[in-house]
Amino acid sequence: MEISENQKFYKKLSLAGIIITLGIVYGDIGTSPLYVMKAIIGEGIRDSSLVIGAISCIIWTLTLQTTVKYVWITLRADNKGEGGILALFALLRKKRRFVYIVAMIGASTLLADGVITPSITVVSAVEGLNILNPNISVIPIVLMILTFIFLLQQFGTEFIGKSFGPIMVLWFLTLAILGFSQLIFFPKILAAFNPYYAVKLLVEHPGGILILGAVFLCTTGAEAMYSDLGHCGLKNIRISWIFVKVSLILNYLGQGAWVIMNSDKASLPNPFFAIMPQWFILPGVLLATAAAIIASQALISGSYTIVSEAITLNLWPKVRIKYPSRLKGQMYVPSVNWLLFFSCTFVVIFFQSSSNMEAAYGLSITLTMLMTSILMLGYLQIKRVSVPMIVLFVITYALIEGTFLYANLHKFNRGGWFTLLLAGLIFFVMFIWNRGRVTKKQFTQFYPISDFTDLFKDVQKDNTLPRYATNLVYITRAEQSTDVERKVIYSIFNKQPKRADRYWFLHINITDEPYTKEYKVRPLIADVLYRIDFNIGFKVNPRINRFFNHVISDLVKNGEVDITSKYYSLAKHNVPGDFRFIIIDRVLTVDTELSTYDRFIMNAYDVVKKFSMNSVNAYGLDTSNVMIEQVPLGIVPLTENGFKRL
Repeated sequence: MEISENQKFYKKLSLAGIIITLGIVYGDIGTSPLYVMKAIIGEGIRDSSLVIGAISCIIWTLTLQTTVKYVWITLRADNKGEGGILALFALLRKKRRFVYIVAMIGASTLLADGVITPSITVVSAVEGLNILNPNISVIPIVLMILTFIFLLQQFGTEFIGKSFGPIMVLWFLTLAILGFSQLIFFPKILAAFNPYYAVKLLVEHPGGILILGAVFLCTTGAEAMYSDLGHCGLKNIRISWIFVKVSLILNYLGQGAWVIMNSDKASLPNPFFAIMPQWFILPGVLLATAAAIIASQALISGSYTIVSEAITLNLWPKVRIKYPSRLKGQMYVPSVNWLLFFSCTFVVIFFQSSSNMEAAYGLSITLTMLMTSILMLGYLQIKRVSVPMIVLFVITYALIEGTFLYANLHKFNRGGWFTLLLAGLIFFVMFIWNRGRVTKKQFTQFYPISDFTDLFKDVQKDNTLPRYATNLVYITRAEQSTDVERKVIYSIFNKQPKRADRYWFLHINITDEPYTKEYKVRPLIADVLYRIDFNIGFKVNPRINRFFNHVISDLVKNGEVDITSKYYSLAKHNVPGDFRFIIIDRVLTVDTELSTYDRFIMNAYDVVKKFSMNSVNAYGLDTSNVMIEQVPLGIVPLTENGFKRL
């Protein structure tokens, strides 16, 4: 995968780039006015001073959490222009050992958020129809919309994606106008800009801290802003955020003004739709639904990206990834798509209304933000930021996000358990996959290739052995080019002697940079054994078969190798020799010496592996030229004591 010319264009500061940014980045945070104030008044906030305090909390949350932490600070922590929690992890993984667990928690909670966001956003939008007719059944409509969204993914969204930006421009203008239309009737709401009212609400109102669980929903899309850094560029996000923030605050102020002016009513509808003129409710619902679809699309695409990066970084099992459109970088992950679809469907059917979903929303993304803050601590350290500034960052966001976490934990019994359960399952898969690979690596033995130089030469020339292949290819994990795994030596010389005219060892190194595509060729034994090192960025799909063919073509063109078949009849007509890949799969046996904990990990790893894509498909190999061999995981079998020869 490379950065396309379109991506380069949109990452430059321009009007087109800003419009595209509005369509890609702000769907989640931009649709939060649909449910934030409704959640706040659901906590019993009606009195004018309390409403002003709640709006003040929203304004300062958008300022301190979204603007300062993400727009000003976190967006600077880019990995060659790419953002997101796994891009940040890729920067730190070789310098800070603890970041693996932190990144897995952050990624799993972010993926769990991808389930609840489409559900609550679409439901909140469609519920506006109940303003016109309370008897309209919302759930079937929502399920049809979600089905359409997820069915659409396999065909790509390029043809409708071009409309996302203009629609979101219209959406934010509508938010601003609707909010201002109410603000002018109660200008005292502007007092909410004074943080005094936020502090007063939190300190003096019984359970004031718990209201932050609803307030927090206004900033849940901030993490998506960081994740989309690579698509839109820093300047476009920062400039467009000014417009977005102004529109959001105006709308929240307008909703707050309306709530205060109607606080004497026994029950209040969703303030978002209540501030609309009667004639605009139906168009408003349609526009809100369009914005909800855009927000859902952003979360779905973000989930694909997270899984794709996690696969490359060995944090997720290999699954099939497709590229349904000509737009580079746009992908479709079938397994993730349908997992999200069934999860969203369950959420809608189980929770039934956006009010019930609000309790489930927020807890997982709070953990994501906390994990991002921890990773940012590591980033600030390696960038040698002054200690006082690091301490200020840590204290500020430990206090803010710790308070939000405390408030959201009180929603656990009302639905927060669902996203934590889902995040826990995702984390379990990530942990098992990563830990299983680490355990397998502990059993890997390496030998110097120099010990086998003569053996390679003799086998190559031994006409008593049938030629197994003209070119025999192995994928090696040996970091040192002079080493090779014991399993490879066992496969070539012991399990079944494999005579070939030329042997190739391919090593794949995933770099900390996103789009690296480099290779290096080393002749280890002249005209017998070659090693190719591929340096591949963590956002590049490792299509090893294509990469290897490209390298061979370069070598032939440069006259470095001759791949003509050694069979006389074929060589006479310059027919290239065949290439055969050997994939070695190490399996757990009863003789493998493992602790109880490691055996549990490996058994769970084997279960997860059954649902993953095998190495042949993951590397894009031609199945007709691949042989899969199984060898025991443990090189040294469990030693039995007490046996005596008779």
